[in-house]
Amino acid sequence: MQRREFLRLLALAAAAGASLRPGASAAEAANELYELPAFGNVSLLHLTDTHAQLLPTYFREPSFNIGVGAAAGQPPHLVGEAFLKHFGIARGGRLAHAFTCLDFEAAARRYGKLGGFAHIATLIKRLRAARPHSLLLDGGDSWQGSATSLWTQGADMIGAQKLLGVELMTAHWEFTYGMARMKQAVDKELAPIEFIAHNVKTVDFEDPVFKPYSLRSLNGVPLAIIGQAFPYTPIANPRYMMDQWSFGIQERHLQKMIDEVRAKGARVVVLLSHNGMDVDLKLATRVRGIDIILGGHTHDGVPGATVVSNPGGRTLVTNAGSNGKFVAVMDLEVKGGAIADYRYRLLPVFANLLPADAAMAAYIESVRAPYRAKLEEKLALTEGLLYRRGNFNGSFDQLILDASMAVKGAELAFSPGFRWGTSLLPGDAITFEHVMDQTAITYPYSTLTEMTGKQIKSVLEDICDNLFNPDPYLQQGGDMVRVGGMTYACVPHATIGSRITDMRLAGKPIEAGRKYKVAGWAPVAQGASGEPIWEVVSRYLRERRTIPPLKLNLPRLIGVDGNGGIAV
Repeated sequence: MQRREFLRLLALAAAAGASLRPGASAAEAANELYELPAFGNVSLLHLTDTHAQLLPTYFREPSFNIGVGAAAGQPPHLVGEAFLKHFGIARGGRLAHAFTCLDFEAAARRYGKLGGFAHIATLIKRLRAARPHSLLLDGGDSWQGSATSLWTQGADMIGAQKLLGVELMTAHWEFTYGMARMKQAVDKELAPIEFIAHNVKTVDFEDPVFKPYSLRSLNGVPLAIIGQAFPYTPIANPRYMMDQWSFGIQERHLQKMIDEVRAKGARVVVLLSHNGMDVDLKLATRVRGIDIILGGHTHDGVPGATVVSNPGGRTLVTNAGSNGKFVAVMDLEVKGGAIADYRYRLLPVFANLLPADAAMAAYIESVRAPYRAKLEEKLALTEGLLYRRGNFNGSFDQLILDASMAVKGAELAFSPGFRWGTSLLPGDAITFEHVMDQTAITYPYSTLTEMTGKQIKSVLEDICDNLFNPDPYLQQGGDMVRVGGMTYACVPHATIGSRITDMRLAGKPIEAGRKYKVAGWAPVAQGASGEPIWEVVSRYLRERRTIPPLKLNLPRLIGVDGNGGIAV
């Protein structure tokens, strides 16, 4: 190995905490992982995409995260062994479990659950004790993803964020509570947390809806944090829920904001982004003056910062995972009005290594108490691993598809390619809360429609282009729609109209002119109605009581041999 490559891997391994010894005791492991010596004179703490998970959870990282074009084989499109090799992490330890899907069941039983706001609170306090000059930033997708958050319209999570000490946040799924609720929460409930989003404007006069940025001073260093809400919210989610507001990436306006805060004295400029990492990487090449992008949306847990060159110098691009699994620490040494050096760590929050913070634990108990009986209803037992995360069907997605087809009497089914949703181990009871972890949205309606084979192909092609378009600015949604009942082949590197081939139902080719009964849920059209999908799935589970290991209906992939985004 060349010296340059060795030093790169050594630096990445150190950033990931990869020196954790496999035989270390829990106390030794906790000290080795979380005793992070302070560095520099400014620190940024970052979490994102917690998806309303107040308690520790299992969350399996993807086995499919395929990169196309320039993104192929580059972070964040590395999984499994390719991920471990790139970041210099040994297989079989805590870090390999936190960052990859490898040996998931055995590792989950060995290392336990991750996240949980009571454990995050303990870690934040520990980090801040050594970093009095720090800010805690939340990248959004915090008020959606659980039953209690849906039922309280995010109020349970706002309380948890305030108790945690979050100082600034931006958003995505929060907007699906509607404009009135969003403004009420930001204007009347969120303080002292500042909500920032430069790219949300009124449709009529393009007036700013929220503060675009916040100016702060840490240890005498002037900083600016600019907020970037998810730019494709009205496309990925129902437009009618925020029809008076426009979104978008808005490069020109962002550049204007950067120049404005620089003129006001900011020496460090941070973009608190919910773009997704691919979009952030492209954005970093096209605007000047951003020092750091703290990113979210795509749920990529990437232990090292990516350095991107641009006309103004360089930008550090990060992404801090999801479901409360990680807390990111960006330590900066600012000298002469600029960043001279930095240290970045993405710390997995192992619940059994961090004692629960008493105040946060008491708060969580209080907000869950009114709903406990409903949440804890045992619907069935799973004999196989249930998870959702990756480009294609996960086993919890497969369960939703199977339930939809059985209950609705459909020939095939579609389920959205959402990235959120907790995991269950074989032998676990599937509770109503677990079903809600997969389905808790404000437009949960189940549907049964007739679609022609031509329409089915068109839908699959459109969603596949959102995922695999080589231009990150044209990737507008989540992962690939989950498909039940129908098999197909997928060519990720092809162009729109030619990625989906060989569509079959019960072994017979899908006919372009024939109509098929298709079950689905989460329609984005205004006026849609139907039984909530959680009722469909719950009824299916109650009737069966036991769910055997499920065979995933995965597409036959073409042209991706050797892609580092595949680990199967």
